[in-house]
Amino acid sequence: MGKIKKAAIVTGGSGGIGSAVCRKLAQAGHLTAICYSKGEKQAKQTAEELTAQGLTAAAFHCDITSLESIETCLEEIDRKFGQIELLVNNAGSAEIGLFTELSDERLCELMNVDLLGHMRLTKAVLPQMISRHVGNIINISSVWGEAGASCEVAYSAAKAGIIGFTKALAKECAPSGVRVNCVSCGLIDTQMNAGLSADDLRAVIDEIPLSRIGTPDEVASAVQFLAESGSSYITGQVIRVDGAWL
Repeated sequence: MGKIKKAAIVTGGSGGIGSAVCRKLAQAGHLTAICYSKGEKQAKQTAEELTAQGLTAAAFHCDITSLESIETCLEEIDRKFGQIELLVNNAGSAEIGLFTELSDERLCELMNVDLLGHMRLTKAVLPQMISRHVGNIINISSVWGEAGASCEVAYSAAKAGIIGFTKALAKECAPSGVRVNCVSCGLIDTQMNAGLSADDLRAVIDEIPLSRIGTPDEVASAVQFLAESGSSYITGQVIRVDGAWL
């Protein structure tokens, strides 16, 4: 195992992509903070799995829609792991349906979880990164943030916002030695896509040149690449993990 690094925060750490990212980072030597909002059981199970392997990980509750929750979480992580070196903004929520039928309450909720929450957490973490001139932020977006998807208008808009947020913040933070990148996911085998019927899944896969669905581990590998020193000259970029779908 490589040199022990400072704390790495992964939001949505209880989900398929989030838990895969946590495993990759912990195995690479990061002190991994598995942050969850609702999936406490899954987050704690992942933490127990990793600590049983002699790795360093722990679960922390963090509701990114609440500044108070964010502040409490960061204080707990600082006490347990120390300074934060890496932030992976992965938490997300989706809604399939006509935009005209989306309630204002649900619209605001989606934008808060899929965009504003990530901006809120990043804003809280950035000062210590900037003051030390070291830090790495990796945002998880979607191909729908690049191309847009019918019946997923709010989700697409939020994910497009994540891409714009990545590119702008990367330019702002580069002089302070902080990198900001984005991973844009295609069709990945997660709970978010579990509701697709066999026929719908087959129809989508037929449009993907690699002719298969992607795995959370493949997304995690892209995150791990961006997290390591070998990508130190890469910032403000969007790495697409989609089997050449777009």
